[in-house]
Amino acid sequence: MTDSLYKMEPDTDILFVLDPGHGKTTPGKRSPKWPDGTQLFEYEFNRDIVRRIGNSLLNSGIYHIWTTLSNYDMPLENRVHLANRAVHTHKHVIYVSVHANAGGGTGWEVFTSKGNTDSDQYAEIFFNKMKKEFPNMTFRADYLDGDSDKEENFYVLRKTICPAVLTENFFMDTYDPDCKILLSEDGREKIAKGHINAINEIYKQLKT
Repeated sequence: MTDSLYKMEPDTDILFVLDPGHGKTTPGKRSPKWPDGTQLFEYEFNRDIVRRIGNSLLNSGIYHIWTTLSNYDMPLENRVHLANRAVHTHKHVIYVSVHANAGGGTGWEVFTSKGNTDSDQYAEIFFNKMKKEFPNMTFRADYLDGDSDKEENFYVLRKTICPAVLTENFFMDTYDPDCKILLSEDGREKIAKGHINAINEIYKQLKT
């Protein structure tokens, strides 16, 4: 787990808040145990992806913090409070919550809060960067409002006062191809890379 939360100094007015969803004891957030003995635990996956993102951002000098460094769950209001507090000390704060999906489907999707907000344009960047990493996978979108993101009243999207996106990175209860991607080193590297490329693009836009 990266210790960038403690070592980076705020040398920029742009801050990314990386939020690894759920925790070790959150009920139900795991795949079935597959016939080959493998099983995905969402808290571990989310933290591994955020760790990979954080390490890359640390090397790039892009300021970021985690909502939690613990394997145990943090209340949603605490996660949101961390981001909202940062708004008072940084010109731009972008909240990125990382998850694995469930419900028997397949594919990748990104969520924002309801309505037309700055979050929508950032979600579109994530959507497009991830499609480049997984050109043969299903990408689940809602184009009714002219963009790819889905809109929901998830607490961390509704209560943050900064732009916020929540990524659902394939379905942990669909073994092939979704959970195989989530369990594999190559799949995790591509998922992290998609997030990193999106954050780099957003950072570049905000710096201009």
